[in-house]
Amino acid sequence: MADISIAYKNLTIFFFSGTGNAKRIAEQIIEDARNSGLATELYDISQINKDSLPEIKDNTLVGFCSPTHGFNMPPIMLDFLAKFKKCKTLNTHVFLLNTRAGMKLYKLFTPGLSGVALYFPALLLRFKGYKIKGYQPMDMPSNWISVHPGIKTSVVKSIDERCRRITKKFSEKILKGKYILKGWLSFPFDLAIAPIALLYYFIGRFGIAKTFIATDACNNCGLCIKQCPVKAISEIRGINFWAFTCESCMKCMNTCPKRAIETAHGYTFLLWWLILSVLTNLIVNYILGIEAVKENINAFIEARLYDVIMIGLTFLILFLGYRILHFMLRFKWFNKIIAYTSLTRYKFWRRYRLEDHLKQRK
Repeated sequence: MADISIAYKNLTIFFFSGTGNAKRIAEQIIEDARNSGLATELYDISQINKDSLPEIKDNTLVGFCSPTHGFNMPPIMLDFLAKFKKCKTLNTHVFLLNTRAGMKLYKLFTPGLSGVALYFPALLLRFKGYKIKGYQPMDMPSNWISVHPGIKTSVVKSIDERCRRITKKFSEKILKGKYILKGWLSFPFDLAIAPIALLYYFIGRFGIAKTFIATDACNNCGLCIKQCPVKAISEIRGINFWAFTCESCMKCMNTCPKRAIETAHGYTFLLWWLILSVLTNLIVNYILGIEAVKENINAFIEARLYDVIMIGLTFLILFLGYRILHFMLRFKWFNKIIAYTSLTRYKFWRRYRLEDHLKQRK
């Protein structure tokens, strides 16, 4: 029987999820809404045509659930919001929910950081005429196994149970039309790391996208290609290739049945050491050049032209470095060297997929 205090007739949620965290939360909110008598719709944005989005009915609560990538919502979600239709109905409210890297230290649950993952999408939706009713971060288990090993099953279940309780309270409040502003509690910290979010969006994500490789353990089953939410993986001459459109959602690495997908840690470290050496030299030259402008304008201009050339060379090194990596992977000896210098190769570096953890018994 429907709760007479429920403020809406319909609930529509759009979500994006790589390893299942955002999907888990979205499905729970949908279940809570159905139990309250609401008509519900749930859409995976990687599976729908963004040019023919469903119409939002009157008296509807619309939710957007997404992981946090580089202290922002993933580009696939930002692109979806940019194309989302303007508000044309009465009493259509919106909530934003981002899952972020939750961890656990003994009995203490440690939160992740949102950056601009809630604020920038909210700004986009406000321009489209929507009223934001909820800002909710959710500290689901961290899945970024390129950086750290997957979390143990017992810890994953503990974090998941905590998040389910938080989600239950969130559902009860948001479905009654109450404001939920929890996402603003970490605003000072989020503001401080906003520049990192910008650097990741315009530069970092492209570099990270090219660090994924398939070792000689790959049997070309094609599962990663079929399951990639953004179709960023393709097979070229028997070797899997990750395009710059990769979202680093970790779905491929965490679901590969052969554990053949790795992060090229050793090669990436070497390449970025070379790039950072060039950039450090540029910074030093720039500082020294500031004094030179007082004495010789022409010398200063020539120095700045040199800096521009060196910056261009830096990006060229990055581009060619990853092209060389993917070309050389076809040679078994090189493939093995890259594989053995990857931390993700070793058994202690656990994989993570929420569904798999929840199926396992304690």
